[in-house]
Amino acid sequence: MAALRFFIDEIRFFERDVALRLPFRFGVATLTSCPQVHVQARIRFADGSTMPGCAAEMLVPKWFDKNLALSNEDNFEQLRTALKLARSAYTAEPVAHTAWGHFAAHYDAVLAAGAQAGLNPLVASYGPALIDRAVLDALCLHLQCSFAQAMATNAAGMAPRDLDATRDLASLDIDAFLARRSPVTQIAARHTVGLLDAIGQADRPLDAPDDGLPCTLAEVVARYGHRHFKLKLGGNAAVDLARLREISNLIGARAQVVTLDGNEQYADAAAFADFLDRFEAAPALAPLRARVVFVEQPIRREQTLQCDVSALARRIPLLVDESDSTLRSFVQARAAGYTGISSKSCKGVYKSILNAARCALWSAAEGKTYFQSGEDLTMQAGVGVQQDLALVGWLGLAHVERNGHHYVNGMAALPAQEQLAFQTAHPALYETSAGAVRLHIRDGLIDLHSLACPGFATAKPGAGISWDAMRSAY
Repeated sequence: MAALRFFIDEIRFFERDVALRLPFRFGVATLTSCPQVHVQARIRFADGSTMPGCAAEMLVPKWFDKNLALSNEDNFEQLRTALKLARSAYTAEPVAHTAWGHFAAHYDAVLAAGAQAGLNPLVASYGPALIDRAVLDALCLHLQCSFAQAMATNAAGMAPRDLDATRDLASLDIDAFLARRSPVTQIAARHTVGLLDAIGQADRPLDAPDDGLPCTLAEVVARYGHRHFKLKLGGNAAVDLARLREISNLIGARAQVVTLDGNEQYADAAAFADFLDRFEAAPALAPLRARVVFVEQPIRREQTLQCDVSALARRIPLLVDESDSTLRSFVQARAAGYTGISSKSCKGVYKSILNAARCALWSAAEGKTYFQSGEDLTMQAGVGVQQDLALVGWLGLAHVERNGHHYVNGMAALPAQEQLAFQTAHPALYETSAGAVRLHIRDGLIDLHSLACPGFATAKPGAGISWDAMRSAY
């Protein structure tokens, strides 16, 4: 399967508003509603044929840029600006590239344009992250292959030597690496416990929605059968430890894997070390500690790549998330002592793949484990969750954080025909319950079989999305 070259003729953006059924607090933000953007990209081949592709993602505030001086609306506009800057770059040059070639040709320019517009690299990368997914979808649909098949044959034309930021991988046989991946057909859903989430019936909110869905952690476990959990930390050691004890009392007997997410809330390495000392010294938390496999981004991003955390990382593996702002970030994090990196679709498909290659190379060279973990950004049912699951499934990950299905009432706000289209195309991935189509999780597992379909997990052009039910945007 050759890496075809093509032009990008058009990129369009559409939005719909998503209301959360429960507030979700992570770090400095409490989310109750948020726009979701859908991207359409039309690509054109040498013979004149064209193909549309699509992608979707939430415009989540206070994660890409946590500056408290900015409102949520300011954050939305930052991400919209990133999308527009990327569109301008990808469509301005009438040159045929491979899918990777379009990304590589504009990577540095998009970050520079973002910086000029006041966007940090994490924000600026949001635009290419969505457009690249839509472009890959169009390419896979044209080739009538799945995302996994396209990656296995390097149909995107990935060549790390093309970029200064990935020259550390210049000697990698990228075709062999891609061909060796072993996609999984099911994956464990690692349930997020947010800082506002009720644990048991005693703290169930009085205004909890009466929609037939779980509102407490106990109800979540009973419904979905989770054995993998992600627990948010707030940066106050005493408060965090008390909450962990409460959670441990509920999940301790069934949890197989637990991760902790610091969300940058600890001021520095010393503050996090104090938390870890107290965590490890608490007898009541010993069962939970035994199941914690890593801690995600415990300290503020401006310090993450600047201070040596090797001593802490020898006690518990540390993973970089928010500080993974460029294609070089994992290289810098490794030098600081970190061994883990997140795969998150909003940061870019190619970044996830390149970092997976680094994990493999470094682990083999050093005899210690570098790892990648699938993380969520309130990904919603539909194209967004499908493409992210296709990516982490292809990477071969055993579990992935999922939270969008809990905080949002599935596809309840979508037109009936759109819900039906997704359910029909992916009958094992979705279920109909409580009046809406939603992600299907049974015994804590998600079935990925249907994602081995043409396109980037879309099955057909447009994926069944009701485009006319959204507002055409910018």
